[in-house]
Amino acid sequence: MKDLSHQIKSALFGVAIGDALGVPVEFKSREIIRQNPVTDMIGYGTYNLPPGTFSDDSSMTFCLAEALTHDFDLNRIAQNFVKWYHENFWTARGEVFDIGIATREAINRIAKGGQPEFAGSTDASSNGNGSLMRILPLLFYIKDLPIEERYQITKKVSSITHGHIRSVISCFYYIEFARAILLGKEKFEIYQNLQTEIPDFLNTRSINPNEISIFNRLFQENISEFEEAEIFSSGYVLHSLEASIWCLLTTENYKDATLKAVNLGEDTDTTAAIAGGLAGLVYGFDSIPKSWVEQLARKEDIDDLAKRMWEKLH
Repeated sequence: MKDLSHQIKSALFGVAIGDALGVPVEFKSREIIRQNPVTDMIGYGTYNLPPGTFSDDSSMTFCLAEALTHDFDLNRIAQNFVKWYHENFWTARGEVFDIGIATREAINRIAKGGQPEFAGSTDASSNGNGSLMRILPLLFYIKDLPIEERYQITKKVSSITHGHIRSVISCFYYIEFARAILLGKEKFEIYQNLQTEIPDFLNTRSINPNEISIFNRLFQENISEFEEAEIFSSGYVLHSLEASIWCLLTTENYKDATLKAVNLGEDTDTTAAIAGGLAGLVYGFDSIPKSWVEQLARKEDIDDLAKRMWEKLH
């Protein structure tokens, strides 16, 4: 079996460093950031925290990865999220300082004994990016399974906090993109292939066609040719997915992809975490600026988590 330890490390650090880059300017508009663009790892700002502090995006990613160092168990994943929110498990500096509404509500349902698979809201208004931002470690567990199983497992893991089909499709698209990177395909080739592969698969299922057509900018157009003004960076899951793919396709290295994501403004940490996960996989851990890695909170713990995940999965 191919040694994926480096890819696991690249994915985990890719997410966390993108996240940490965005934390100090979260909620700032694109116009405000444009006056003083982010060009390096900075600190303080929005939450007044030191450089290298990651947020809920990475904490929940690590909670999922931590669960995958054991056998796959939806309940374990969900309980790790509860431990994060209630006991500061896998926080950067011992406290939770950022959490989405839908995520908080789902975690509270689980804490009261709710079933993980049905904890996430299925309401169309609950399509924030809270499941997309943390889904990447699942790739390494499902990568060799048939597409139907990959979809079903992704759906279950998304639904712990976000159960609507739009969030599920977003997570599925993202995982399929990441899987193709692992298979050695080039990013533009992947983008093109997914334009038929994903809709073809989704159309075999009883999914409302209107929900599939919501993804048409990815499925039918070349998003890399869009102007920045056509790319949105709110906390809405579709915006986050489109923006992260756009950042990946319009840059040539990890640093530029993540900084581009941050400088889009608004949900800066999450856009950069999602883009950073893919960029980490495309360019590898060694492509991430060393000074950024050095400043990252809990870098030794993250490195250890990647190793433990690899030991379990092979």
